[in-house]
Amino acid sequence: MSFKTTQITTNDKSKFYALLQKQVQALLSTETNLIANAANLSSLLFNTLTQVNWVGFYFKDGDELTLGPFQGQVACTRIPLGQGVCGMAFSKNKTLRIADVNAFAGHIACDSASASEIVIPLTVNNKLIGVLDIDSPILNRFDEQDQQQLEAIAHIFCQSVAIS
Repeated sequence: MSFKTTQITTNDKSKFYALLQKQVQALLSTETNLIANAANLSSLLFNTLTQVNWVGFYFKDGDELTLGPFQGQVACTRIPLGQGVCGMAFSKNKTLRIADVNAFAGHIACDSASASEIVIPLTVNNKLIGVLDIDSPILNRFDEQDQQQLEAIAHIFCQSVAIS
């Protein structure tokens, strides 16, 4: 089930995300490896969500975020903490939902086709480890409901991985 039109009712979106959360839970429930689960989740989201052109992970590596598993065009390999949407979301430990990335001061354009973005911080065992980044070629692609549901999916991911 995926969104094939731009006219989606709130009820349809709720049903979509309820099913997607069940799929994520089933996909990640038997594996604890960070990279394996990030790879599978990025593929599932990229192939299920519509109007997205990049889905992937960045993980903390010193004073930077380093590219992890993703789906989409090639991406920036390293992002300094506090810079760009990903670096800011990580540094603030807060989801950033950006309606127009070109209006975001300090946006790092890894793919010029991206118009909007949502970045969700990832916390495992009370430790901030990285971010889930989703880009869209559509302005204002992500709304409050998308944010809440994608945060719930990110939480399932965080619960699935074992970090020592």
